[in-house]
Amino acid sequence: MSKDQTLDDVDRGILRALQANARVSNAEIAREVGLAPSAVFERIKKMETRGVIRGYETRVDPEAVDLGLLAFIFVRVEERPGVAHAGEVLAHIPGVLEVHHIAGEDCYLVKVRAKDTRALGRLLNENFSAVPNVISTRTTVVLHTLFEGLAREAPAAAPEPAPAAPSNFHEPNSEESSRG
Repeated sequence: MSKDQTLDDVDRGILRALQANARVSNAEIAREVGLAPSAVFERIKKMETRGVIRGYETRVDPEAVDLGLLAFIFVRVEERPGVAHAGEVLAHIPGVLEVHHIAGEDCYLVKVRAKDTRALGRLLNENFSAVPNVISTRTTVVLHTLFEGLAREAPAAAPEPAPAAPSNFHEPNSEESSRG
């Protein structure tokens, strides 16, 4: 099976349950999606084999491990088009969580965690400046995170149409509204 095969509603239900809690039991998922636990197990294994499910991870509270500062760094590099050498180097810097090759003035958007602003400064001065072909960086420090996690799926059904205007509602026509 290839990764590009479409997922049905049951597969999507299984994925939603696993994204909410990767430790949920197959029996609990089975109750949610209306299958036997063995069928859920088989579907999960198939999605793992196809690469739809890439792995399972533990999300740790950054404050608990003294990495309370979150920042996004825009990195501009001078590289030939199609070459992502700097991005690969950036991905191996301690504290880097994500590296995205982006369109626009900058070349990469890097998500990092550090203990504090002093540690972030060291990260930039010692690590980012040592990456070949880096021309500049712009850093945005996060003050407060409102939501962090996987994208929420759109509703399975189309949204309900807007309710009709009440019967006593009168919308003026253009002639009425221009009379003042």
